Amino acid sequence: MLSYLLRRLAFGFATVLGVLLLLFVLFFLVATPDDVARKALGDKAMPDAIEQWKANHGYLRPLAWNPAAPFDTILADHLRRMLTFDFGRSDADDSPISDRLRRGLGPSLALTVPMFVIGVALAIALALLVAYLRDSLLDRGTLVATVVMMSISLLLYIVGGQYLLGKVLRWFPISGFDPSPGVAMRFLAMPVLIGVLASLGPEMRYYRTVFLEERGRDYVRTAYAKGCSPAQAMRRHVLPNAMIPIITDVVIEIPFLFTGSILLESFFGIPGLGTMTVEAINGNDFATLRVMVYIAALLFIAGQLATDVAYAIADPRVRLE
Repeated sequence: MLSYLLRRLAFGFATVLGVLLLLFVLFFLVATPDDVARKALGDKAMPDAIEQWKANHGYLRPLAWNPAAPFDTILADHLRRMLTFDFGRSDADDSPISDRLRRGLGPSLALTVPMFVIGVALAIALALLVAYLRDSLLDRGTLVATVVMMSISLLLYIVGGQYLLGKVLRWFPISGFDPSPGVAMRFLAMPVLIGVLASLGPEMRYYRTVFLEERGRDYVRTAYAKGCSPAQAMRRHVLPNAMIPIITDVVIEIPFLFTGSILLESFFGIPGLGTMTVEAINGNDFATLRVMVYIAALLFIAGQLATDVAYAIADPRVRLE
């Protein structure tokens, strides 16, 4: 298993280098430092101001080749900063990007962790119930409801929830955020509820399919023949053996909890990493946007590795070779 993990880490590092090179092409060759400076200072900025801005942000060096000093290039500085997590300063307001990441991480996790835990637990429990009651009225009604829920855009959930729960019923604030422990959940309750509701349809439909597939296997029929009740078979046999595909769906989502939910944070005014990404796009903050894309790539690779490890933990028959 150790050799497998080391090999996957090596592949992951190669993937990270590929992502960094692609980011360099997109943010320094397609959009040149001159373009970035004009976006930050305005199209009518004087050439001297543009050169000074580039010098302040380290964009005045050669892009990829410097015969006099091979490591004194924008490419070398880009790789060094990203690999050492020295993200530098924002192109928009010159604030340290690392500080902004630390400030946005808490609100993002406060939103995404409850939404993830409640959503997964509720989807598994309901899917197990409707799979147990297969072909019943509840199963057929749930199947229709999940298809309808999958067809509705997240934007409609957000706008409808804000209007009904915030404006009509006045149960929760429409938007805003207060980090105080006693007040934060009042602002987070509605976005968490909407996030859970929006993800419940596709997750329930997928988990139901997995449970029904396992329920039709030979080992379940053998359990029935030995006197096991349908409820015991679902709990003792179907659920544990269905965890492999469920783990694939669940574990891969865990790393992205740290990047927040872009739409929910933007519409509800939560100052998390999702809002930070939207502000970087709107403000032409290429340095911050570059960091967010890099972090998302790292989290995706970590999620893939965590999924493989979770396979071996959930099913002793799985061997990582």
